[in-house]
Amino acid sequence: MKGSIVSMALLMAGSVLLGNFTAVCASETDDRIEASFKNSFVYKTYLKDEHISISSKDGVVTLDGSVWNDSHKPMAQDVAEALPGVKSVDNRIKVSGAPAENSDKWLSMRVKTALMYHRSVNGHKTEIYVKDGHVTLKGEAANQAQKELTTETVKDVVGVKGVDNEMTVEKTPEKPDQTLGESIDDSSITAQVKSSLLLHRSTGVLRTKVETMDGVVTLSGHARNAAERDLVTKLVMDINGVKRVVNNMAIEEPAKK
Repeated sequence: MKGSIVSMALLMAGSVLLGNFTAVCASETDDRIEASFKNSFVYKTYLKDEHISISSKDGVVTLDGSVWNDSHKPMAQDVAEALPGVKSVDNRIKVSGAPAENSDKWLSMRVKTALMYHRSVNGHKTEIYVKDGHVTLKGEAANQAQKELTTETVKDVVGVKGVDNEMTVEKTPEKPDQTLGESIDDSSITAQVKSSLLLHRSTGVLRTKVETMDGVVTLSGHARNAAERDLVTKLVMDINGVKRVVNNMAIEEPAKK
């Protein structure tokens, strides 16, 4: 009888200790999720002027606050969902003060965002003016190739009707921005890739799944043809922080008549 009581007491004590250990681990994971979100490249670069709060309970993340850029709401969710330990995300962020959808100001904001994702162009030195869907670009490009690439990138943004590139080419190109080679967290890379694919008309309709590990982006989903799949690879390879792209997208079989 005494042995049974002792065994039961030990079992209960073990259960309490295990419960406490599990609670501590869960708490540490939640703290890490919240810290990782706030330390992410996306949060510090794109979301720094927004009013976003994050809380995590047992891996269930709640995002709250407000943003003025409507593309920042899904971007914040993409970052959170890609963090290790996150089970689900409840996105309660409100869009407040954003320009009317499809307005020139709204389109200007999206063009600026699209350029900021790509390392082969210079979003910081590109001035953007939009009138009735037509975009005029001014500012400086490092070389003629960068100027032409900026034009092609902007042309492919959903909603752009035309592009007039009046950028000048620098006579003495400055040294490359050292931040382009910095290590960017995987969750931020995933968020940038997803957002960029949606902004471009050539990739926005595709069903693409994005996963990132140590800067290597793996894509899956479907493309209509090999050229479309190659275009996705090219676009993703130019995103900040991407080291390599593994494109596993399948080519859709043409519908039988």
